[in-house]
Amino acid sequence: MRYETMSSLAQQLRVDAVRAADAAGSGHPTSSMSAAEIGAVLLARHLRYDFDRPDHPGNDHFVLSKGHASPLLYAMYRAAGVVGDGELLTFRRRGSLLEGHPTPRLPWVDVATGSLGQGLPVGVGMALAGKYLDRVPYQVWVLCGDSEMAEGSVWEAVEHAAYCRLDNLTLIVDVNRLGQRGPTRHQHDLGAYAARLEAFGWHTVQIDGHDVEAVDAALREARATVRRPTAVLAATRKGRGVAAVENREGMHGKPLPDATAAVAELGGYSDLRVQVTDPPAAMPPRLVRGGAPTLPRYDKGDEVATRDAYGRALAALGDVRGDVVGLDGEVGDSTRTEYFAKAHPDRYFESWIAEQQLVGAAVGLQARGYVPYASTFAAFLTRAYDFVRMAAVSRAGINLVGSHAGVSIGQDGPSQMGLEDLAMMRAVHGSTVLYPCDANQTAKLVAAMADLDGVRYLRTTRGKTPVVYGPEEEFPVGGSKVLRSHGEDDRAAVVAAGATVPEALRAADRLAEAGIPVRVIDLYSVKPVDRATLDQAAGTTGCVLTVEDHRPEGGLGDAVAEAYADGHGNTPRLARLAVRSMPASATPEELLHEAGIDADAIVSAVELLVERVLVR
Repeated sequence: MRYETMSSLAQQLRVDAVRAADAAGSGHPTSSMSAAEIGAVLLARHLRYDFDRPDHPGNDHFVLSKGHASPLLYAMYRAAGVVGDGELLTFRRRGSLLEGHPTPRLPWVDVATGSLGQGLPVGVGMALAGKYLDRVPYQVWVLCGDSEMAEGSVWEAVEHAAYCRLDNLTLIVDVNRLGQRGPTRHQHDLGAYAARLEAFGWHTVQIDGHDVEAVDAALREARATVRRPTAVLAATRKGRGVAAVENREGMHGKPLPDATAAVAELGGYSDLRVQVTDPPAAMPPRLVRGGAPTLPRYDKGDEVATRDAYGRALAALGDVRGDVVGLDGEVGDSTRTEYFAKAHPDRYFESWIAEQQLVGAAVGLQARGYVPYASTFAAFLTRAYDFVRMAAVSRAGINLVGSHAGVSIGQDGPSQMGLEDLAMMRAVHGSTVLYPCDANQTAKLVAAMADLDGVRYLRTTRGKTPVVYGPEEEFPVGGSKVLRSHGEDDRAAVVAAGATVPEALRAADRLAEAGIPVRVIDLYSVKPVDRATLDQAAGTTGCVLTVEDHRPEGGLGDAVAEAYADGHGNTPRLARLAVRSMPASATPEELLHEAGIDADAIVSAVELLVERVLVR
């Protein structure tokens, strides 16, 4: 396509952005109009993509990090012939695939965007897959806005991409000077952005983003650059081409005041079509997927930390599944991801202490068909929670593992204690939340996670816990295990998970000696929860006590309470033990006692609960 025609294509993209937002009565046309030349040149000359085969392994990947500029993306799809004009005008309407911010409901969208600062970290994950796993020469193009360059996650990604020499990654920054409420920090100072990126080791190109020849040359230079990523810094004007809104404040996120006049000013409706370049025929190596892994086995009565079992199980899973990859946030010797790193160094990615990049890379890797397990301390995953939330919007399949959970970690103190993670992960749409209590259970759940959908979270414990299950025991997701029961004589049910299961068993033994038989339920699947077992326990005992090494809000206790809240089963007298105070450094045993979640507390709570029922 000639440069003159590409300029006409850019105008068409602007017109379509204006029309789509006008039909919706909302949207971000001005943010789309600034990047029109970038979109036109990328589509016409540089994107190698088979729209009929969005899963083609040789396809380039385009991530619109400034997801509010979705009208530009959908206009590009119309130019490529995969979105019709009528569908374009369904933008933002109920039932339309053309959502306000793009999601993978559209087959050509790899990941959802819209929460700014996430496109580049996810793009890094895709580029890691291309360079080190697929070994296919596809390019990852990420279009960012200048406002989101203030996000810390962007700079985590910038450093990581340079360190990994991701020359298959190109960042295009649409420097249109205006953010949502006014000028951006650096406005049109391209040198300010260049200095920062170059300091991290990036190659940079500064251009007039409305000059199609300059855009074309910059993108060619980006693809030709080796051993380091490239950033194209494009000076543009928001609302380009319409005098009433061009480079004017106060027009962000609004349809144009007079769309008909704007379309006329831009040259009117057109129907240019682009034949996008096909990807190369090269195929990546076949991902090996063998039979069931030979998981580590542990004998009952052994003392084993579940984090140790996690690391060894992950390494075993990697032996039979070439699609499994491991990531860690520079705590692999603590999370025990180091076992996978030693066994499969070619599929292990160190993310350093950059938890946003850790989860972002996992999302990017899964978009390429891999099954990532990303690990760090449970407490530190809070830093990346927006990435976890957006992973669910992306329909991404990722496995997250949080170690050092709860007060049971002991002397490190509260800054290291994950006490909110169950609530955090339960709140994610479609998530699975697992909290094993022993080594054999952990190993089985690690293997099961690989074939689940959505965001999967496994909580592991720092200290050693008794092995209570044999290696042949099965642990279906959504299930639970009854570890103690006296049948119809049970006076109460104690529901525990992870670190509190041994405490519950000790308490049950003491209560039995005192003539109070209780049922102990290991609720290792916190989400989905085993409603049937809980309902049966409520019907038999009438009293249920939950005990968890977690805050009372949103964790195990709330999961159990919600199971009884639907009114369709038995509703027991319910009491909950959880960490309600602010812990300090002490031994694990001291902290469990001070938090009121050890065997002593369980015994007292059950006695009080049963007594109250008798009084009634």
